Amino acid sequence: MTDLIGKTAVVTGSARGIGKAIALRYASLGANIVINYISDPTVADATVAEVKKLGVEAIAVRADASVLTDIEGLFTESLARFGTIDVVVANAGIERIGIPFLDITEAQFDKLYAINTKGTFFTLQAAARHIADNGRIIYIGSSTTTLPVVGEGLYGSSKTAPRYAVQVLAQEIAHRGVTVNTILPTAIEGAGVFTEYDPNHPVRQYIAGQSRIGKRMGTVEDVADAAEYLASDLAAWVSGQSLLVSGGTPQ
Repeated sequence: MTDLIGKTAVVTGSARGIGKAIALRYASLGANIVINYISDPTVADATVAEVKKLGVEAIAVRADASVLTDIEGLFTESLARFGTIDVVVANAGIERIGIPFLDITEAQFDKLYAINTKGTFFTLQAAARHIADNGRIIYIGSSTTTLPVVGEGLYGSSKTAPRYAVQVLAQEIAHRGVTVNTILPTAIEGAGVFTEYDPNHPVRQYIAGQSRIGKRMGTVEDVADAAEYLASDLAAWVSGQSLLVSGGTPQ
């Protein structure tokens, strides 16, 4: 079993969805948790309460991933509270799919790239500066970066640059024993657009039917499984890699 007792994990975008599932998983393994949110302190506080029920400490820190001073503030506050940062999961992002390439507007481009690309890039940079030696940095990407899908040119491209950055960063800080990896979720139940679709929505049924494993959509727990592995001692010799969490067609 993975042992994170006494360690601290910072998970961006963790008040709900994939980020929350990872935060709760790390807490169940003994890590203190920093919950990051941007718009709803009530939801963030509720997640903190769930984490604390697992017997660890947790705080909620508001930080906009597209604002560099907010990113730095997130790490500063985390260090002030816990003294060390051992795991960072760069999960914060927004999803916009089903937009034909020819219809993409400058405003849509700027919004997605500000968070998914710029925000993630500088979160990775801040993580590398502040994480303890032998720490773990994990980027939550998207399977759209491996398989182009009609209508996802904007979203997929915004998630591609950080994946490349992960591979470079892994080499630049390898001497400190820090690993840097990517998780590529496919269509995940309870995340992104699939928090909004009705349970009986035809899209859900189609994706489940196309699944490579078990004829179901992926779940946030499937992603948390991968995040647990990458944070563990078992992954100490794994860096600069991408793990595809395969539950259906790309998200």
